[in-house]
Amino acid sequence: MTPTTRELLLSRIRDVPDHPKPGVMFKDITPLLADPEAFTLLTDALAGLCTRHEATKVVGLEARGFILGAPVSVRAGLGFIPVRKAGKLPGATLSQAYELEYGTAEIEVHAEDLGAGDRVMVIDDVLATGGTAEASVELIRRAGAEVAGVCVLMELGFLGGRARLEPALRGAPLEALITL
Repeated sequence: MTPTTRELLLSRIRDVPDHPKPGVMFKDITPLLADPEAFTLLTDALAGLCTRHEATKVVGLEARGFILGAPVSVRAGLGFIPVRKAGKLPGATLSQAYELEYGTAEIEVHAEDLGAGDRVMVIDDVLATGGTAEASVELIRRAGAEVAGVCVLMELGFLGGRARLEPALRGAPLEALITL
């Protein structure tokens, strides 16, 4: 990604202080999504990473990972698989629980959507503490697929998500277009 592309993407991410609670600086990507040039550059950059890492499918993490992952999968010519919060998918699912700062959560994928021979790229908007991404990597492996990597628009480095996620990646790449 060129410095110009990085600057454009960063300029379209809005800081929202005290959201969702006091003391948190929320990184709002809706201005980036509303800008067709920026959204296209982002889609192209993520699709290029899927191609470079020889992914065969894209997993998008609920919910902003759906917004980014679906166009990336189309651009890269790959299938798109949604990873949802527990209880949202009909039919047979695989689930993975994970720890949050205050409690636990669970994600699911349709059991038949991933399997042997799939190289799966996980796409999301932000890598924060790494819990959801770590759970998705474990879920992909439990489905019998290989993890091609994890790609995010931005990594909030001060939250330590990379350190949490890297052992679960087992050498698969973690790519962040922007690190804050």
